[in-house]
Amino acid sequence: MSEGTMQRRAQREQPERAKRLTRVLVCAAAVPVMLVATGCSSDSGSDDGGGDKAASASASASPSPTVQAAAYRTLPEACRALSKKTLEDLAPKAKSGKEGSSDDVASRASCSWSSLDNNGVKGSQFRWLNVSLLRFESDTTRGPGDELAQEYYDKQVREVRATPGAKGLNAQAVAGTGDEATAVRYDLKKKEGTFKQQTVVVRVENVVVTLDYNGAGLAGDKTPDAAALLADAKKAAKEAVLSVTRANGPAAASGSPSAPASGRPSAPASEAPSASASGTS
Repeated sequence: MSEGTMQRRAQREQPERAKRLTRVLVCAAAVPVMLVATGCSSDSGSDDGGGDKAASASASASPSPTVQAAAYRTLPEACRALSKKTLEDLAPKAKSGKEGSSDDVASRASCSWSSLDNNGVKGSQFRWLNVSLLRFESDTTRGPGDELAQEYYDKQVREVRATPGAKGLNAQAVAGTGDEATAVRYDLKKKEGTFKQQTVVVRVENVVVTLDYNGAGLAGDKTPDAAALLADAKKAAKEAVLSVTRANGPAAASGSPSAPASGRPSAPASEAPSASASGTS
């Protein structure tokens, strides 16, 4: 092959090699670009889809807080919580009950009766009776209504036991009344005479009933028998509890208010409350 022929062949092959080299370089440069694009697409998909889905699943897995509804939704009329016969026995000279002030009678109510049996020169017999009703509603923040009532019941018993000036104080559990009940009795000396005070605190479901009953012989009349007063107070407290169940409909009234619903026994005498023995006028 002549030198001229070889030269012309080399000139023809040179452009072909240049084209092939260009194609190789372009392809080589495209590979990392594709890898980077693929990597970014994979990360972005994880953030946009997976993160939102995980947060949504976490939110749906956390249920809203709930609390068991309270058993009793209302209260009876306080001045009708006791029968006419009971009122005649405990406060025979009372003309009518005095209703306490309340901005929500379905949650808080009270009524009191004052009786003075004047026997002239022989003196007189004084009686004072008061019924207080307090209902607790279930709350997702504070807890179930019956537990809130339980706390208040315990507080009431402690307060009664701490009555200033109480003499001969005695506390005892009361069976067969509500879910738990405590009776506290003591003497309270005042300028008019010695008052025999009886306080019965009862919890039935989410309601606390506090019944105060005191008596005194004034102007020389004999002091009433404390045991008889306590028996009357227990009877009246049980009747007030029954009025609470009846006020909440047939389903509530059909249940036995004397059967403990919580299984907790009545508070022992060492843990009893105190409503003030105030009704002396």
